Amino acid sequence: MAKERSDTPPPPRPEAGTAPRVRWDDSSLKSSYANVCNVSSTREEVVLVFGINQAWERGQAEVQVQLTDRIILSPFAAKRLADLLTNIVREYETRFGALDTGARRPGEGAAPASQP
Repeated sequence: MAKERSDTPPPPRPEAGTAPRVRWDDSSLKSSYANVCNVSSTREEVVLVFGINQAWERGQAEVQVQLTDRIILSPFAAKRLADLLTNIVREYETRFGALDTGARRPGEGAAPASQP
């Protein structure tokens, strides 16, 4: 069988000791919104499940969350993601102030700011 000829030259090889240039291909990119995330793991993978909580009424006995996306990562990729998220949240809080993620019961207001 004859070898197919390509008119596209192969990409240049990076010089020794330099990282290759990354070219992001967003042609298949989709955007999703999530206000709920759950994470589970095994030895081989970390699974992130994203969804939407559309409960508008407080004090419901049951809340239904519509799961929309599942992302499966290797533990190494999950660790890199954790580092990236830590850095981006730190930058956000530097610019806009601390985020309060403490759980509150329905009907409770925001926790009062502590006095110096």
